Amino acid sequence: MNQLCTFIVLTASLFVGVAASLAQAPAAIDDAARFAPGIVRVIEPPPEPDETFSGPLPLQEFLANNPQIDWKAPDFPEGQPFFNSRSRTLIEKAKQVTLRREIHGFEFAFKPMRQIYVDIPQATGVMKRKLIWYMVFRVRYRGGDLRSKEVVDDFGNKTYPDIEAIAYKQRRCFPMLVLSNHAKGKEYIDRVLPTAREPIARREQIRSKLHNTVEIGTLNIPRTTDPDAPGVWGVATWEDVDPSTDFFSVYVHGLTNAFRTAQSNGEEKVLRKILQLNFYRPGDSVRQLADEIRFGVPAYEDPTEQSYILKQYGLTERLDYQWLFR
Repeated sequence: MNQLCTFIVLTASLFVGVAASLAQAPAAIDDAARFAPGIVRVIEPPPEPDETFSGPLPLQEFLANNPQIDWKAPDFPEGQPFFNSRSRTLIEKAKQVTLRREIHGFEFAFKPMRQIYVDIPQATGVMKRKLIWYMVFRVRYRGGDLRSKEVVDDFGNKTYPDIEAIAYKQRRCFPMLVLSNHAKGKEYIDRVLPTAREPIARREQIRSKLHNTVEIGTLNIPRTTDPDAPGVWGVATWEDVDPSTDFFSVYVHGLTNAFRTAQSNGEEKVLRKILQLNFYRPGDSVRQLADEIRFGVPAYEDPTEQSYILKQYGLTERLDYQWLFR
Protein backbone atom coordinates (compact mmCIF):
# COMPACT_ATOMS: atom_id res chain seq x y z
CA MET A 1 0.00 0.00 0.00
CA ASN A 2 2.82 2.38 0.88
CA GLN A 3 4.54 1.61 -2.45
CA LEU A 4 1.30 2.33 -4.32
CA CYS A 5 0.89 5.69 -2.56
CA THR A 6 4.49 6.57 -3.31
CA PHE A 7 4.00 5.70 -6.99
CA ILE A 8 0.86 7.85 -7.17
CA VAL A 9 2.61 10.84 -5.54
CA LEU A 10 5.61 10.56 -7.87
CA THR A 11 3.38 10.24 -10.94
CA ALA A 12 1.33 13.26 -9.89
CA SER A 13 4.50 15.28 -9.30
CA LEU A 14 5.77 14.31 -12.73
CA PHE A 15 2.55 15.45 -14.42
CA VAL A 16 2.60 18.72 -12.46
CA GLY A 17 6.20 19.31 -13.51
CA VAL A 18 5.46 18.59 -17.17
CA ALA A 19 2.37 20.81 -17.09
CA ALA A 20 4.36 23.62 -15.51
CA SER A 21 7.07 23.27 -18.17
CA LEU A 22 4.50 23.34 -20.95
CA ALA A 23 2.85 26.38 -19.41
CA GLN A 24 6.15 28.24 -19.27
CA ALA A 25 7.43 27.12 -22.70
CA PRO A 26 5.57 29.75 -24.78
CA ALA A 27 7.23 32.54 -22.79
CA ALA A 28 10.62 31.46 -24.18
CA ILE A 29 9.40 31.71 -27.79
CA ASP A 30 9.06 35.04 -29.47
CA ASP A 31 5.52 36.24 -30.12
CA ALA A 32 6.40 36.75 -33.78
CA ALA A 33 6.69 32.98 -34.24
CA ARG A 34 2.93 32.66 -33.74
CA PHE A 35 2.01 34.97 -36.61
CA ALA A 36 1.70 34.04 -40.27
CA PRO A 37 4.75 34.72 -42.47
CA GLY A 38 4.93 38.35 -43.58
CA ILE A 39 2.89 39.73 -40.68
CA VAL A 40 5.98 40.80 -38.75
CA ARG A 41 8.51 42.57 -40.95
CA VAL A 42 12.12 42.42 -39.80
CA ILE A 43 14.78 45.02 -40.59
CA GLU A 44 18.35 44.03 -39.85
CA PRO A 45 20.75 46.13 -37.74
CA PRO A 46 22.38 48.96 -39.74
CA PRO A 47 26.09 49.34 -38.74
CA GLU A 48 28.43 50.11 -41.67
CA PRO A 49 32.26 50.14 -41.58
CA ASP A 50 32.59 53.74 -42.79
CA GLU A 51 30.48 54.91 -39.83
CA THR A 52 33.20 53.92 -37.34
CA PHE A 53 35.27 57.03 -38.06
CA SER A 54 35.07 60.65 -39.18
CA GLY A 55 37.78 62.54 -40.96
CA PRO A 56 40.44 63.48 -41.49
CA LEU A 57 38.99 66.83 -40.42
CA PRO A 58 40.16 69.96 -38.60
CA LEU A 59 39.30 70.60 -34.96
CA GLN A 60 37.93 74.07 -35.65
CA GLU A 61 37.09 75.06 -32.07
CA PHE A 62 40.42 73.83 -30.75
CA LEU A 63 42.35 75.81 -33.37
CA ALA A 64 40.27 78.97 -32.84
CA ASN A 65 40.63 78.88 -29.05
CA ASN A 66 44.35 78.14 -28.99
CA PRO A 67 46.14 80.57 -31.35
CA GLN A 68 49.29 80.40 -29.18
CA ILE A 69 50.21 76.98 -30.56
CA ASP A 70 50.96 78.44 -34.00
CA TRP A 71 54.62 78.92 -34.98
CA LYS A 72 54.67 82.67 -35.58
CA ALA A 73 57.06 85.58 -35.07
CA PRO A 74 58.52 86.97 -32.90
CA ASP A 75 59.04 83.70 -30.98
CA PHE A 76 59.72 81.81 -34.21
CA PRO A 77 61.01 84.29 -36.83
CA GLU A 78 61.24 81.63 -39.51
CA GLY A 79 57.69 80.42 -38.87
CA GLN A 80 58.64 76.82 -38.20
CA PRO A 81 59.78 74.64 -35.28
CA PHE A 82 63.48 74.24 -34.58
CA PHE A 83 63.81 70.43 -34.51
CA ASN A 84 60.68 68.75 -35.96
CA SER A 85 59.02 69.12 -39.31
CA ARG A 86 55.91 71.31 -39.47
CA SER A 87 53.68 68.29 -40.16
CA ARG A 88 54.52 66.91 -36.70
CA THR A 89 53.47 70.03 -34.82
CA LEU A 90 50.29 70.10 -32.77
CA ILE A 91 48.62 72.70 -34.95
CA GLU A 92 49.17 70.71 -38.14
CA LYS A 93 47.99 67.49 -36.51
CA ALA A 94 44.86 69.31 -35.28
CA LYS A 95 44.03 70.13 -38.91
CA GLN A 96 43.98 66.42 -39.87
CA VAL A 97 42.25 64.45 -37.11
CA THR A 98 40.43 61.14 -37.51
CA LEU A 99 37.80 60.50 -34.84
CA ARG A 100 37.02 56.83 -34.20
CA ARG A 101 34.11 55.21 -32.36
CA GLU A 102 32.19 51.99 -31.86
CA ILE A 103 28.95 51.64 -33.81
CA HIS A 104 26.09 49.44 -32.66
CA GLY A 105 22.61 48.74 -33.96
CA PHE A 106 19.39 46.95 -33.04
CA GLU A 107 17.19 44.70 -35.13
CA PHE A 108 13.77 46.30 -35.60
CA ALA A 109 10.59 44.35 -36.41
CA PHE A 110 7.03 45.63 -36.60
CA LYS A 111 3.47 44.56 -37.22
CA PRO A 112 1.09 46.37 -39.61
CA MET A 113 0.24 49.89 -38.52
CA ARG A 114 -3.38 50.23 -37.39
CA GLN A 115 -5.94 52.43 -35.63
CA ILE A 116 -8.10 51.89 -32.57
CA TYR A 117 -10.63 53.86 -30.50
CA VAL A 118 -9.54 54.27 -26.87
CA ASP A 119 -10.79 56.30 -23.91
CA ILE A 120 -8.05 58.84 -23.11
CA PRO A 121 -8.05 60.90 -19.86
CA GLN A 122 -8.11 64.64 -20.43
CA ALA A 123 -6.69 67.51 -18.36
CA THR A 124 -10.22 68.14 -17.01
CA GLY A 125 -10.33 64.62 -15.54
CA VAL A 126 -12.95 63.49 -18.05
CA MET A 127 -12.34 60.51 -20.34
CA LYS A 128 -12.62 61.18 -24.07
CA ARG A 129 -12.93 58.54 -26.76
CA LYS A 130 -10.29 59.19 -29.41
CA LEU A 131 -8.94 57.50 -32.51
CA ILE A 132 -5.36 56.39 -31.87
CA TRP A 133 -2.84 55.44 -34.55
CA TYR A 134 -0.38 52.82 -33.31
CA MET A 135 2.48 50.53 -34.27
CA VAL A 136 3.50 47.41 -32.35
CA PHE A 137 7.21 46.65 -32.72
CA ARG A 138 10.00 44.46 -31.38
CA VAL A 139 13.65 45.31 -30.65
CA ARG A 140 16.46 42.75 -30.40
CA TYR A 141 20.21 43.11 -29.93
CA ARG A 142 22.05 40.71 -32.26
CA GLY A 143 25.63 41.83 -31.60
CA GLY A 144 27.74 42.65 -34.65
CA ASP A 145 28.92 46.03 -33.38
CA LEU A 146 31.78 47.54 -35.37
CA ARG A 147 34.95 49.40 -34.44
CA SER A 148 38.38 50.18 -35.89
CA LYS A 149 40.94 47.49 -35.13
CA GLU A 150 44.00 48.93 -33.43
CA VAL A 151 47.47 47.65 -34.31
CA VAL A 152 50.62 48.80 -32.45
CA ASP A 153 53.98 48.39 -34.20
CA ASP A 154 57.39 47.81 -32.60
CA PHE A 155 57.90 51.56 -32.15
CA GLY A 156 54.59 52.10 -30.33
CA ASN A 157 52.85 53.73 -33.28
CA LYS A 158 49.13 52.98 -33.57
CA THR A 159 47.43 52.22 -36.87
CA TYR A 160 43.90 51.14 -37.71
CA PRO A 161 44.13 48.98 -40.83
CA ASP A 162 40.85 47.12 -40.49
CA ILE A 163 37.36 47.00 -38.94
CA GLU A 164 36.44 44.33 -36.42
CA ALA A 165 33.08 43.06 -35.14
CA ILE A 166 32.46 42.93 -31.39
CA ALA A 167 29.51 42.20 -29.13
CA TYR A 168 28.45 42.81 -25.55
CA LYS A 169 26.17 40.84 -23.25
CA GLN A 170 23.52 43.53 -23.42
CA ARG A 171 22.76 47.03 -24.59
CA ARG A 172 20.12 49.67 -24.05
CA CYS A 173 17.91 51.13 -26.75
CA PHE A 174 16.19 54.53 -26.58
CA PRO A 175 13.61 54.52 -29.36
CA MET A 176 11.55 57.48 -30.48
CA LEU A 177 9.03 57.19 -33.31
CA VAL A 178 7.82 60.21 -35.25
CA LEU A 179 4.90 60.07 -37.70
CA SER A 180 5.39 62.53 -40.56
CA ASN A 181 2.56 63.68 -42.84
CA HIS A 182 4.49 64.59 -46.00
CA ALA A 183 1.67 66.34 -47.83
CA LYS A 184 0.99 68.85 -45.05
CA GLY A 185 4.40 68.97 -43.41
CA LYS A 186 3.09 67.87 -40.00
CA GLU A 187 4.97 65.65 -37.58
CA TYR A 188 3.65 63.78 -34.54
CA ILE A 189 5.92 62.39 -31.82
CA ASP A 190 4.61 59.18 -30.25
CA ARG A 191 2.86 59.79 -26.92
CA VAL A 192 2.67 57.52 -23.88
CA LEU A 193 -1.00 56.55 -23.52
CA PRO A 194 -1.35 54.04 -20.63
CA THR A 195 -5.04 53.35 -21.28
CA ALA A 196 -4.27 52.29 -24.86
CA ARG A 197 -1.70 49.61 -24.03
CA GLU A 198 -4.01 46.81 -22.86
CA PRO A 199 -6.57 47.10 -25.70
CA ILE A 200 -3.74 47.14 -28.25
CA ALA A 201 -1.96 44.13 -26.71
CA ARG A 202 -5.23 42.20 -26.66
CA ARG A 203 -6.05 43.08 -30.26
CA GLU A 204 -2.55 42.30 -31.56
CA GLN A 205 -2.28 39.08 -29.49
CA ILE A 206 0.98 40.08 -27.83
CA ARG A 207 1.49 37.86 -24.77
CA SER A 208 4.79 39.43 -23.73
CA LYS A 209 4.74 42.66 -21.78
CA LEU A 210 4.10 45.54 -24.14
CA HIS A 211 6.34 48.48 -23.24
CA ASN A 212 6.00 52.11 -24.23
CA THR A 213 9.03 53.85 -25.75
CA VAL A 214 10.06 55.39 -22.43
CA GLU A 215 10.03 52.06 -20.59
CA ILE A 216 12.17 50.38 -23.24
CA GLY A 217 14.96 52.83 -22.45
CA THR A 218 15.14 51.45 -18.88
CA LEU A 219 15.65 47.83 -19.98
CA ASN A 220 18.85 45.91 -20.62
CA ILE A 221 18.33 44.12 -23.93
CA PRO A 222 20.41 40.91 -23.94
CA ARG A 223 22.38 39.81 -26.99
CA THR A 224 20.90 36.85 -28.84
CA THR A 225 21.70 34.94 -32.02
CA ASP A 226 18.64 32.68 -31.82
CA PRO A 227 16.17 33.61 -34.61
CA ASP A 228 13.25 32.61 -32.36
CA ALA A 229 14.52 34.32 -29.22
CA PRO A 230 12.04 36.68 -27.56
CA GLY A 231 12.79 40.35 -27.96
CA VAL A 232 11.48 43.43 -26.23
CA TRP A 233 8.03 44.33 -27.53
CA GLY A 234 6.87 47.92 -27.57
CA VAL A 235 4.10 50.11 -28.89
CA ALA A 236 4.15 53.64 -30.28
CA THR A 237 0.90 55.60 -30.18
CA TRP A 238 -0.14 58.84 -31.81
CA GLU A 239 -3.27 60.91 -31.19
CA ASP A 240 -4.97 63.75 -33.06
CA VAL A 241 -3.47 62.67 -36.38
CA ASP A 242 -4.94 64.56 -39.35
CA PRO A 243 -7.62 62.21 -40.79
CA SER A 244 -6.73 63.30 -44.33
CA THR A 245 -3.24 61.81 -43.99
CA ASP A 246 -2.52 59.62 -47.04
CA PHE A 247 1.24 59.55 -47.72
CA PHE A 248 3.30 59.40 -44.55
CA SER A 249 6.42 57.94 -42.97
CA VAL A 250 7.38 56.81 -39.51
CA TYR A 251 10.92 57.84 -38.53
CA VAL A 252 12.45 55.50 -35.94
CA HIS A 253 15.21 57.13 -33.89
CA GLY A 254 17.56 55.39 -31.46
CA LEU A 255 18.25 52.11 -33.26
CA THR A 256 21.92 53.00 -33.80
CA ASN A 257 24.46 55.52 -32.53
CA ALA A 258 25.82 56.24 -36.04
CA PHE A 259 26.00 59.90 -37.06
CA ARG A 260 27.52 62.33 -39.53
CA THR A 261 28.43 65.99 -39.38
CA ALA A 262 27.42 68.53 -41.99
CA GLN A 263 27.93 72.25 -42.52
CA SER A 264 24.79 74.40 -42.59
CA ASN A 265 24.91 78.21 -42.73
CA GLY A 266 28.45 78.20 -41.43
CA GLU A 267 27.55 75.95 -38.48
CA GLU A 268 28.41 72.31 -38.00
CA LYS A 269 25.39 70.10 -37.36
CA VAL A 270 25.21 66.48 -36.20
CA LEU A 271 22.95 64.24 -38.30
CA ARG A 272 21.74 61.04 -36.64
CA LYS A 273 21.12 57.84 -38.54
CA ILE A 274 17.43 56.90 -38.44
CA LEU A 275 15.08 54.44 -40.09
CA GLN A 276 12.36 55.74 -42.42
CA LEU A 277 9.33 53.46 -42.86
CA ASN A 278 6.97 54.51 -45.65
CA PHE A 279 3.21 53.98 -45.54
CA TYR A 280 0.18 54.66 -47.70
CA ARG A 281 -3.39 55.08 -46.44
CA PRO A 282 -5.99 55.17 -49.23
CA GLY A 283 -8.96 56.70 -47.41
CA ASP A 284 -10.48 59.80 -45.87
CA SER A 285 -11.99 61.04 -42.60
CA VAL A 286 -15.13 58.90 -42.97
CA ARG A 287 -15.08 55.47 -41.24
CA GLN A 288 -11.36 55.69 -40.62
CA LEU A 289 -11.11 52.23 -39.07
CA ALA A 290 -12.10 50.77 -42.43
CA ASP A 291 -9.12 52.40 -44.14
CA GLU A 292 -6.25 49.92 -44.26
CA ILE A 293 -2.78 51.35 -43.76
CA ARG A 294 -0.40 49.74 -46.24
CA PHE A 295 3.34 49.45 -45.90
CA GLY A 296 5.42 50.81 -48.76
CA VAL A 297 5.12 53.40 -51.51
CA PRO A 298 2.17 52.92 -53.92
CA ALA A 299 2.99 52.12 -57.55
CA TYR A 300 1.50 53.92 -60.58
CA GLU A 301 1.90 53.19 -64.27
CA ASP A 302 1.81 56.87 -65.19
CA PRO A 303 5.40 58.23 -64.76
CA THR A 304 4.05 61.68 -63.87
CA GLU A 305 1.88 60.29 -61.09
CA GLN A 306 4.67 58.07 -59.84
CA SER A 307 7.07 61.01 -59.77
CA TYR A 308 4.56 63.03 -57.75
CA ILE A 309 4.15 60.19 -55.22
CA LEU A 310 7.90 59.73 -54.84
CA LYS A 311 8.27 63.43 -54.19
CA GLN A 312 5.82 63.11 -51.27
CA TYR A 313 8.27 60.79 -49.54
CA GLY A 314 11.44 62.61 -50.61
CA LEU A 315 12.50 59.62 -52.74
CA THR A 316 13.86 59.13 -56.23
CA GLU A 317 12.79 55.48 -56.41
CA ARG A 318 10.19 53.26 -54.76
CA LEU A 319 11.46 52.11 -51.36
CA ASP A 320 9.50 50.53 -48.53
CA TYR A 321 12.12 51.78 -46.08
CA GLN A 322 15.54 53.37 -45.99
CA TRP A 323 18.25 54.42 -43.55
CA LEU A 324 19.12 58.10 -43.70
CA PHE A 325 20.90 60.79 -41.74
CA ARG A 326 18.64 63.49 -40.41
